[in-house]
Amino acid sequence: MEVSIWFWVIFNAFVLLMLTLDLGVFHKKLHVVSVKEAITWTGVWVFLALCFNVLVYYLFGQTKALEFFTGYVIEKALSVDNIFVFVLIFSYFQIPAIYQHKILFWGIIGALIMRVIFIFAGVALLEKFHWTIYIFGAILIFTGIKMLFEKDKKMAPDKNPVIKLFKKIVPTTNELHGDKFFVTINYKKYATPLFVVLIMVEITDLIFAVDSIPAILGVTQDQFIVYTSNVFAILGLRSLYFALANVIDRFKYLAIGLALILVFVGLKMVAIDFYKIPIHYSLLVIFIILISSVIFSIIKTKKQ
Repeated sequence: MEVSIWFWVIFNAFVLLMLTLDLGVFHKKLHVVSVKEAITWTGVWVFLALCFNVLVYYLFGQTKALEFFTGYVIEKALSVDNIFVFVLIFSYFQIPAIYQHKILFWGIIGALIMRVIFIFAGVALLEKFHWTIYIFGAILIFTGIKMLFEKDKKMAPDKNPVIKLFKKIVPTTNELHGDKFFVTINYKKYATPLFVVLIMVEITDLIFAVDSIPAILGVTQDQFIVYTSNVFAILGLRSLYFALANVIDRFKYLAIGLALILVFVGLKMVAIDFYKIPIHYSLLVIFIILISSVIFSIIKTKKQ
C-alpha cells in the first residue's frame, strides 16, 4: 500500500500530541489513577483506534481496514499478557500506585521505539527473504505451545542478567526517592528502584515484541498498517493496565486463548504458500477464541 509521506508525518504528529497532552496536561500532577479514569481513557483510545480504522476504510478500502482491525485486536489481546507481568513487577518491587503511571509512560515511549525497529526489520526480511515467514510462523507456534503448558508466572528480577549487569555498572539505591529515576547523594549519582523497574518493563516489552510483531506480520506485511495498529494498541496499554490490574486474576483462561491465537497465526504463516486464509475468516477465528476464553474465565471465577 502506497502511503504519502504526509500521512506518516500527520500520524506521528498526532501520537506526539497525545503523549504530550497525557504527561503534560492530564497527568502533570502525580496521582493514583482510579479505575473510573482508567476505563474512561481506555474507551478514548479504543474510540480513536476505531475512528482511524474508519479513515483507513475510506482511504484504502475494506481489505486494509480489516487488516488494521485484525492487527489491532491481536496486539490489544497480547498486551493483556504484558499486564500480568507488570502486576508482578510492581508487586515485587512494592512500587506505590502513585508512581506506576510515570513508569508505564516512559516504558511506552521505549516500547514504541523498539516496535518501530522490529516492524521495519521484520517487513524488510519478509520482502527480501520470503522464506523467513516460515521461521516467524514456527516461532509463534512454539511460543503458543509453550504458553499452553506454562505454569504460573514467577518474578525474580534479581536473577535477570540485564538487571544484575546494570546494578554492577550503575550504583543503585534500595529505597525510593519520590518519583525520581536518579538522585544525587554525597555528590554521587544513583539510580533509584523506579529506574530498575523501568528497565524491567522495557525488557518485558522486548520479549513480548518477539511474539507480537510476527503475529501481526501473519496478518499483513503492510508497514503502515502494522505500525499504526501497534501504536494504537501500545498507547492504550497504560489505561488498560489500571483498568484491569485489580481484576486480572479473573482472566484465568485468557493465557490459553492467547496461546491458541499465536498457534493459529503461526499455522497461517506456515501455510501461506499453499493456502491463504481470508482476512475476515482470520478475524472471526481470533474473536471466537478471545470471547470464549473470557467467558469461560468469568464463569470459572464467578464464585470468587
